[in-house]
Amino acid sequence: MSEEGLPENELPISDIVDTLRAENADLRDRLLRALAETENTRRRAEREKQDASQYAVTKFARDMLQIADNFARALAAAPAELRAAADPQIKAVLEGVEATERQLLQTMERHGVAIIDTADGKFDPNLHQAIAEVPGGDKPAGSIVDVVQSGYKIGDRLLRPAMVTVARRDAGAGNGIDTKA
Repeated sequence: MSEEGLPENELPISDIVDTLRAENADLRDRLLRALAETENTRRRAEREKQDASQYAVTKFARDMLQIADNFARALAAAPAELRAAADPQIKAVLEGVEATERQLLQTMERHGVAIIDTADGKFDPNLHQAIAEVPGGDKPAGSIVDVVQSGYKIGDRLLRPAMVTVARRDAGAGNGIDTKA
């Protein structure tokens, strides 16, 4: 027996309580970490599920863009004056092509595919691909002059950049050369 009156292989109660408290704190910490990890896994799975459903049509949408481009080219090949002079059957065919193009674009939009807006005329390398620099007339250098091919986004991701021409800087402007002489 020890001096405290306990058998030699037993610990004092205060030591046992301290040991149990330390174990309790360790188990509580591990439980909280496991719960946090479970919640993170649930959130990650939910986000991946949402992304999968939102972007599942990406490959199909890219293929559909070629069809939308063909409709746009077909309609661009028949300018307004040609349409006005065309006989009623040709006008009906062109109206059908226009209606089909509208329906295709509306359907793509319902599935999260949207045309990139270039109305502001500002070139954004994240959304546009410059294919040429052309005289800009009254437009500032680096702004969009013409959209050669529409660009599209799906959700917040770029599906295809818009192919654009941009205004170039006038020769001699900003380089210290006087072009009036």
